[in-house]
Amino acid sequence: AGRDAPPGTALALTTAASPRPDLISGTSTLIRVTLPAGTGDVRITENGRDITAAFAVQPDGTLLGTADGLRAGGNDLAATADGRRARLHVVTHPITGPVFSGPQQHPYFCETTAFGLAAAQQPDCSAPTQVTYAYRTRAGAFAPLADPATRPADLATAQVDGRQVPYVVRLETGTVDRAVYQTAALYDGTEPSPLRRNTSWNGKLVYTFGGGCNGGYHQGDVTGGVLNDLMLSQGYAVASSTLNVLDQNCSTMLSAEAAMMVKEHFIDVNGPVRYTIGWGGSGGAIQQYDIADAYPGILDGIVPGVSFTDPLSVARTAADCRLLDRYFAGPGASFSPAQRQAVLGFRATDSCTSWDGSFADRITPTDSCNGQIVAPDSGIPASAVWNPVTNPTGVQCSIQQQLANQLGIDPSTGMAPVPYDNTGIQYGLAALNAGTITPGQFIDLNRSIGGYDRLGSPTGARSQAPVSTLTTAYREDIVPSGGLGLRTTPVIDQRTDLDLAGVLNDIHTTEWSYAMRARLLKANGTAANQVVIENQPTPDQTAVADAYELSAMDQWLANIAADTGDSSARQKVIADRPAGLGDGCYLSAGRRILAPLILPASGPCAAQYPVASDPRGVAGAPVSADVLKCRLRPVDARSYRVPFTPAQWNALRSVFPAGVCAYDRPGQGQVPPMGSWLGYGDGSQGSFGHAPAPRPLSRPGATVIGAVLH
Repeated sequence: AGRDAPPGTALALTTAASPRPDLISGTSTLIRVTLPAGTGDVRITENGRDITAAFAVQPDGTLLGTADGLRAGGNDLAATADGRRARLHVVTHPITGPVFSGPQQHPYFCETTAFGLAAAQQPDCSAPTQVTYAYRTRAGAFAPLADPATRPADLATAQVDGRQVPYVVRLETGTVDRAVYQTAALYDGTEPSPLRRNTSWNGKLVYTFGGGCNGGYHQGDVTGGVLNDLMLSQGYAVASSTLNVLDQNCSTMLSAEAAMMVKEHFIDVNGPVRYTIGWGGSGGAIQQYDIADAYPGILDGIVPGVSFTDPLSVARTAADCRLLDRYFAGPGASFSPAQRQAVLGFRATDSCTSWDGSFADRITPTDSCNGQIVAPDSGIPASAVWNPVTNPTGVQCSIQQQLANQLGIDPSTGMAPVPYDNTGIQYGLAALNAGTITPGQFIDLNRSIGGYDRLGSPTGARSQAPVSTLTTAYREDIVPSGGLGLRTTPVIDQRTDLDLAGVLNDIHTTEWSYAMRARLLKANGTAANQVVIENQPTPDQTAVADAYELSAMDQWLANIAADTGDSSARQKVIADRPAGLGDGCYLSAGRRILAPLILPASGPCAAQYPVASDPRGVAGAPVSADVLKCRLRPVDARSYRVPFTPAQWNALRSVFPAGVCAYDRPGQGQVPPMGSWLGYGDGSQGSFGHAPAPRPLSRPGATVIGAVLH
């Protein structure tokens, strides 16, 4: 053992299934022992018990084995060889969670039967694991396979590292972190083992994330999807869980925890993963961006589609649209279609209508509890829903309530604070300066627009979010800065052009890809680790773009893994980007061109994929969409390009008595993030919404003594 180790290798133990030894879930985990060259007999112990027999030599000369029977809390592992000794302290947490996301929501309604699992009971919603098999037909469909040893006449083949293998899939379904998880991988006829890689698996994992954004309190009846032909046909394994569908859980912290735990379980069963690629659109993109920044190491590279930046920035746009739609249906009914579009900023006014109709209810306590997009039947019984009179402690489905472990709850109301603010916003400012709307229309719009009360209901007064709440959102990277884990993460942003798609899809407007780019530029001085590729939502372009972007991300990560130079991770993620991979667009399914995507946009990509704005952009907000509450300055005549009468000036000043937004300054409460890997507790203390202040967890890979999260 150890004869193939590089010169100078030290005896060491590391966790092979988790990026952190203090965040192990369940009673077992995969351990790797690195040995100096020429090492003799090795003895490995777990809490003093000899477990050497559980380890086997790997092709790279390391030892790999499962530490089983771990006790809750701290565990001491040790390896001794040739008079040397290495130690590792691991801390385990219940497989039902939480690990770091804080106290769990209660009640929590189980939906295991939606996946064919046994009925489960609150609060853990656990069910026995089930393994089933499927195969891909030559007609291009997945079909159930009762006996995986059989070979149906219409069985297709898959290509794995240049080899043809039977296209038979092992599908595992179970419960982890109170979520239903699923993993899928090609089946080579043998039971999976962490010590021997399945010969039909390429050693890589794609983790899928689902869309939407809603308030939780139920397990969910869909995952991000694991029976994916593009991935499985090339030998990738695919994993996801119900807590990785943001419409069933709009907390990126909880999604990060679920992904970490499911990935750990997958590795414990199947063996080490070479690297993990994030995949998914809309709310699935939010999760990838936010997890990569705040919890780096769970995902090695990300491919977010029709991306947004974070739930709070998205909620801001949805809330604006509800107010603007109400205005245009009332006092602003005389605005022409062109004037409305100029105020809204989108390529089509339908985008705002879709935001209003689909997501603005997410800041209310109950309006979205039983009408979610991904799962119209949310799994929450009506009797459990909050009512201020009959059920004041009931379920609240607002975005802010989902983030109660971070934002806190007002004990006097039992509610998390509404993070929406529009004080000082000059709606329609660019439309005014362009002469599209008149000063009188501009004044009336801003006088009448109103805001929201604490229940998320429109009111006549502008909204004022607590600065302390917004400081928390920035400090804890809930509004991701792009300067933490994203700094060293390869990103291929899939921008399918849905600006004019209508009926919900048209909320996925192009400027959001540029919003995250602007954050990366502001935080790091460059966005060279983010590539944006635009395509039309046609089946041929979508298929070609998906295939290229998966292949390109695979090559990017392979290049980084092979780069053994002394450069920093930041330098490597930029230097190792594959040749030919860069910003650009598909002019047709057979023609992808390279073109820098910057604002203001120009060139062939800009002509085919115009970049518009949104109501806050029209009001002067930065493209980064990261100012949730602006700083104010006095109304200044020099900032307008059109003349106002004296009466209009007086009216304008009365509309903005405290001043208007000064977007040349950071927002109120906008502070740098305190760091990545924040912990909100393991549920051992406190109750949901009252968790202690977060703290950075210990360094990844460090030996942690007694690090039980509180």
